[in-house]
Amino acid sequence: MDGDSAARSSATGPAIILVEPQLGENIGMVARAMANFGLSELRLVNPRDGWPSDKARAAASRADHVIDGAVLFDDLRAALADLNFVYATTARERDGFKQVRGPVEAGRVLRSRCGAGERTGIMFGRERFGLYNEEVALADEIVTFPINPEYASLNIAQAVLLMSYEWMKSGLENETDTAFASPDVSPAEKRHIHGLLDHLEAALDARGYFRPLAKKPKMLDNMRAVLTRPGFAEAEIKVLRGIVSSLDYFSPRSPRGEGYPERKADADRAAHDDGDYRRKPAPIEKVRGDG
Repeated sequence: MDGDSAARSSATGPAIILVEPQLGENIGMVARAMANFGLSELRLVNPRDGWPSDKARAAASRADHVIDGAVLFDDLRAALADLNFVYATTARERDGFKQVRGPVEAGRVLRSRCGAGERTGIMFGRERFGLYNEEVALADEIVTFPINPEYASLNIAQAVLLMSYEWMKSGLENETDTAFASPDVSPAEKRHIHGLLDHLEAALDARGYFRPLAKKPKMLDNMRAVLTRPGFAEAEIKVLRGIVSSLDYFSPRSPRGEGYPERKADADRAAHDDGDYRRKPAPIEKVRGDG
């Protein structure tokens, strides 16, 4: 493909322009990063190892549409010729009068300009030292990343990933949106919470936890305060009841699978007869042989 073919492309986002990339593997990782966030137009200016590149395709991890659509240019001016607005990425302060933006603001600017029908692009320099000053001068604005000044070197694919992410995020109705949501769960009815608390109290009583006995009311208050705060869902209550049951009715000397403890059978019968969570725990004997 030539520059005219690129101009006729129907890309919906900014073109990614790599200036003299050195390694095919890096080009492939750039393609992968672009595909992750919905970009597809890749322009290559005089890649050192030539084009096409089997190493780039292998590193693209099935982002073949980006690799197949990549356009090769002999010089940067030709790669930018059909674009209306271009950012130059750099980690170094440059002399000149260009507007400098961070990636969040730059993503919004690109989204706005693309929405207005402008063709946009983002330039990325060589892996070793980035863009020359005269190349930055061809851009409209500069975008730079707020990174650790003591280690400001970004891999080219990382830089493309950051800008591609900001591009996609700028198009969300809400920038805090995610690809999928947390499970929609309703807090359990209070009877389920009460059943858990009653069960836990009975299990702790059986093991002499409440010592001295005069402090039991305060200890129960603290336990209730902890377990009623999270707003557990019913399914979560069932998980906790299962854990307490295993600790309550079984021991190292009578592990699960060694039989059905009589006290467990009594509790199950009481739960069935009394509506499970509404019942009060029956008096129980202290478990012997617990490790």
